[in-house]
Amino acid sequence: MKISIITINYNDAAGLERTLKSVHDQNSTSFEHLIIDGNSTDGSIAIIEEYKDRVSFSVSEPDQGIYDAMNKGIHHATGDYLLFLNSGDTLLNDTVIEKAVPYLKNNIDLVYGALYIVPTQGSGFRHTYPDVLDFNFFKQTSLGHPSTFIKRELFDLYGRYRTDLKIVSDWEFFLNLICKKKVSYQKIDLTISQFYEGGISTSAETVQLNRAEINKVLLENFDLYNSSFDELIAIHKTKSMIIKKLHPNVAFVTTNSYLLKILNKFIGLLSTILRVKRS
Repeated sequence: MKISIITINYNDAAGLERTLKSVHDQNSTSFEHLIIDGNSTDGSIAIIEEYKDRVSFSVSEPDQGIYDAMNKGIHHATGDYLLFLNSGDTLLNDTVIEKAVPYLKNNIDLVYGALYIVPTQGSGFRHTYPDVLDFNFFKQTSLGHPSTFIKRELFDLYGRYRTDLKIVSDWEFFLNLICKKKVSYQKIDLTISQFYEGGISTSAETVQLNRAEINKVLLENFDLYNSSFDELIAIHKTKSMIIKKLHPNVAFVTTNSYLLKILNKFIGLLSTILRVKRS
């Protein structure tokens, strides 16, 4: 069992060194570490050179953003599972990989633990995720990348991160895998890493873009769920009027697109029966 830890970096030399140190303090040797740098100019390349004997693969070149860099890491990774630990974030302690490996031997697609969040101000706290992941969960939040081991073959089966999404492509990937592809997943009682707030995903300036990208994904894949309440009520009233014309005692309930299709077929069948009786 081998884990590929992928770290992307751009002009964060201090954070990169913190991440490199935490990875290479691990007791276990069941991992490789890949560094994908976006052609930094702040001394990051010197840090990578300092740790080169303990890095399996590194590259420093321009990229098209976070997810393009992550896709490069996926391309070069050779592990059975991937863990994205971006520049500045750290593994919780030096035994994390050693403790995680036994869980990965069960061949589960996604294995996730807790995440220790370090805010820009105030005290840190342990953030856990539910045992059951569903659409309602993903409408509110997502799994933490630094606390989730992803089976490498999932990227071959279902594709890599979308580069047209600048902030939520990892969320879209998890949403697609769990809610549509129904891959297997397991929560483990282990805090995997420390996530330091202040990056692009937690920046106040990106909140509007984040919401816009989430809406785009929901409309592409779950259009009914993202329809407005007023639209659903209008549909309900229209269908109810049609049914009442056929028979006043038939009740109508709108739930989802699949039920609507079934009800439409039922309406058509009922109309045919009534016409036959009248004739």
